[in-house]
Amino acid sequence: MPQITVDYSAELADDFDRPGFARALHAATVEIAAASSAACKTQFRRTEDSVVGEDSEGQAIVHVHIALLAGRTEETKAELTEAALGLLRRYVKPGAGVALHASAVVSDLDPSYRKFEG
Repeated sequence: MPQITVDYSAELADDFDRPGFARALHAATVEIAAASSAACKTQFRRTEDSVVGEDSEGQAIVHVHIALLAGRTEETKAELTEAALGLLRRYVKPGAGVALHASAVVSDLDPSYRKFEG
């Protein structure tokens, strides 16, 4: 915990500092949601095909999903969501003519969540 997944359009592959974003988001998650830095895990999933509205030409998407153990307030979740969006503005620099559609959500992990380290 936390489990962070970032889906991003292939068009952003060279325009998204993913390691920098992950490190900054981990720090924000520790500060805002009292998570352990060592427990923060981020996976990036490049999506080859994205559709936005009627014409996806020149459109790119980034969506961040942060899953935490239950117990954080709605205010804490909202603050972390806003922090993630702010970091996307800093770490994603789409090329000319590319419109960025960025979103983020924080949710509770299901009570069945378990993990192991090997």
